[in-house]
Amino acid sequence: MTSTFSQLGVPADLVDALASEGIDSPFPVQALTIPDGLAGRDVCGKAKTGSGKTLAFGIPLVDRVPRAEKRRPTGLVLVPTRELAVQVHAALTPLAACRDRRVVAVYGGADLDRQVAALQRGAEVVVATPGRLIDLLQRGDVKLTDVAVLVIDEADRMADMGFLPQVQWVMRHLGGPHQTMLFSATLDGEISSLVRQLTDPVRHEVDSPTVTVEDMVHRFLHVHQMDKVKVAAAISRGTDRCLVFVRTKRGADRLTGDLRREGVEVDAIHGDLRQTARERALKDFTDGKLPVLVATDVAARGIHVDDIDVVLHYDPPTDHKSYLHRSGRTARAGRAGVVATLVLWDQENEVRTLQKRLGLDLPIVEVFSNDPRLADLAAWDDAEAVA
Repeated sequence: MTSTFSQLGVPADLVDALASEGIDSPFPVQALTIPDGLAGRDVCGKAKTGSGKTLAFGIPLVDRVPRAEKRRPTGLVLVPTRELAVQVHAALTPLAACRDRRVVAVYGGADLDRQVAALQRGAEVVVATPGRLIDLLQRGDVKLTDVAVLVIDEADRMADMGFLPQVQWVMRHLGGPHQTMLFSATLDGEISSLVRQLTDPVRHEVDSPTVTVEDMVHRFLHVHQMDKVKVAAAISRGTDRCLVFVRTKRGADRLTGDLRREGVEVDAIHGDLRQTARERALKDFTDGKLPVLVATDVAARGIHVDDIDVVLHYDPPTDHKSYLHRSGRTARAGRAGVVATLVLWDQENEVRTLQKRLGLDLPIVEVFSNDPRLADLAAWDDAEAVA
C-alpha cells in the first residue's frame, strides 16, 4: 500500500497542508481513489463511514476546482445531514485555504440569509444538503452552471433518508461536463441509478474498514429499571468518550437530564434542538471537551468521530442493521471498541433475536450500578461474565 500522499501524486502544497493538520499517511480508501480523482476520472468508492473518504474526494476536489465567480461554485459536495455538512466543511477549509479557495456549507436549520451572504461573497466549493441547495437554486441565490467537480457523499444514507430524487434533480441542473465522485457503503439497489449516470467510472472497494461484528467487543447487560440510569452513568465515567443511543428525542432529553443529576458531563443531539446547539454539542464531543453524547439514530448519522471508547445502547436498537450502524462508530478506521446494550426484563426476547441475526451467542449478564466491572467494560473477563 502506498505510504505517503506524495507518492499518490498529491501536489506538494496540499501535502504540506495535510501535514500541518497532523495527517501524514493515507487510509486505504484514499490510496485507492486519490490518483484517479486527481486525474479527473469519475470515481465510485464503496467505503463505510469512518474510512477516511472525506479526504479521498476532498484532495482531488480542492486540486481541480477553478476559481469561481460569485454565486457560481465550481465544486459541489452533496451530503445527507447538517452535521456531515459541518464536518466536511471543517475538513476541507484548511486544504482549500492553501490554494486560496473558499468553502461554504449550506444546510437546513441554519440562518438562510447568512448562507446567502456567504454565497454572494463567493466560494469555489459548496457543501450542501439537497433540500437547502434546491431552495437556494430556486431563489436564484446560487447557480450550478460552472460546477466542474461533483461529489455525492454517503449516497446510501441519501437513499435511506429519501433524498435520491433531490440528488437526481440537482444532477440534472448541472451545467456542462464535470467530474463526479460518488461514495457509498453500497453501490447496488437504488444507488445503481446514480452510478449509471457517471461517465466510465472507475470503481474502488475498501474492505478493511468495513465494520463487522468481529471488530467490536460486545456486552449485553441485564439492568433494572430503577437502576438503569445509574448503570449508564457508571459506564460513562470509565470512558474518555462515550456515545449513548436512545430511540426518541424525548428520551434523549430525559436521559441527558438524569445523567447530569448523576454528575455526568453530557449533552444531547436530536432533530428538535436548534442547529447551533447540535453543532456545539457535536464539536465539544469531537474535540474531547464533552465526554458523553446522547443521540437518536437520525441525528447520529452525522456523527463521524474517531476514538469513541464505548457505544452504549441505552435503548436496544430495533434491528441488527441499526445495531451495526450505531456500533460501528466505535470501530472506525481500524480501531476496536466496546459496545454495550442495556436490557430490561421485557426486552430479553428481542435482544436474543437481535443476537441471532448478528451471529452472536453471548450471555445477558445481570449488573447493578455498583458493579466495579462497569468502570472498564473492555477488561471484562468473559469467562467470569456469569459469575
